[in-house]
Amino acid sequence: MMKPMIILTALVVAAPATAQQSFAAPEGCEAVLTVQNKGCVMTNVWQCAADEPGDQWIALLTQAGVFSVQKVDAEFQWVEAYKVTGNERLITPAEDPASLTTLFETQIDTWDFTLETDEGTERNVGFDMLTGETTEIDGEVLLNTEFQGRTIDGDGNIIDASSGRQYVSEEHRLFFFGETWSDDTPDQVIDMSPVEFIYPGEPGFFADMPLYECNVIESGFRP
Repeated sequence: MMKPMIILTALVVAAPATAQQSFAAPEGCEAVLTVQNKGCVMTNVWQCAADEPGDQWIALLTQAGVFSVQKVDAEFQWVEAYKVTGNERLITPAEDPASLTTLFETQIDTWDFTLETDEGTERNVGFDMLTGETTEIDGEVLLNTEFQGRTIDGDGNIIDASSGRQYVSEEHRLFFFGETWSDDTPDQVIDMSPVEFIYPGEPGFFADMPLYECNVIESGFRP
């Protein structure tokens, strides 16, 4: 459940001015995980002592630098986000909150929540479903999911409708990118699946540069 089509579009046009030379968790926080993905994308994850138990911060990076920093709670609700394209905040209480607990216990979780953005409100409606299969990537056993979702603006217009297959980790209580496609062009599948999971003390932990398929992204997805 990660708004993949909107994210991908923004990643491609992210301005080089956002680039940075290093990455570190903020003061009072602990860096916990780096994931290198296909599609020239990587994520760094950290946790902060001042937050609620289970809250995590996720930074999404491209070759241009940090594209977004997002806070999620223990149920993987999108609490707040700071992006090149604008900031977002969850409006609470949600109509149907996202819930990893429900997904793990019942195999399916529906969600209906609204974000306050710089451009107005965006309602997100959809579901995540476990397929019953698992995939091991770089030693991590991940649960396979399928999802469908729509993003609707304040005027009721659908601004994104996408489907796909992702991964979710019971250990980390995080979703990870997989394959996704727009419902309008289902034959155009975008794969940003994880390649490496990197932990503290391992080479590449909390790096600031994606490693995989970057030349493909540059040549194949220029606006």
